[in-house]
Amino acid sequence: MFGRSTDWLLGITGGVLLALMTHYNSLLAKHTTPTFASWIAHGLGAVVALLLVLLAGSRLFRWGSGREEERPGRPADVPRWVYLGGIPGAFTVILAAIAVNGSLALSGTIALMLVGQIVFGLVSDHFGMFRTPKRRITARDGVVALCVLAGSALIIFGGG
Repeated sequence: MFGRSTDWLLGITGGVLLALMTHYNSLLAKHTTPTFASWIAHGLGAVVALLLVLLAGSRLFRWGSGREEERPGRPADVPRWVYLGGIPGAFTVILAAIAVNGSLALSGTIALMLVGQIVFGLVSDHFGMFRTPKRRITARDGVVALCVLAGSALIIFGGG
């Protein structure tokens, strides 16, 4: 039971941090440019990621048995396409900074991001992208996507 509540807490924390990041990044973009704001956001993220990798790497290698082939996270185990993950992330930050400062505002931007994530998740499940098992798209999946899209429309057009 503890693991499930931790998942909920991590999910909510991630959502709050995403909203805060989008808000502060759009404020920076409002006073500079969306591209500069993206560089700042990704520069800070790269520094934090490097520190986390160094911290985790030192612990992983210390806990290992010492044999090279048994160490987890060796570069040979990671597919090369994984390193391209920052490119769509950079575009997401730039487009979010532009959209938040436009007519969509923060809530509309986040709502449409959720719609995009759901649709991409359905497509990647259907085609088995990223080495995931293939799964048929069901009517229930379509209803979920339509409900989120309808909620997004209410946020964007009904928000006044």
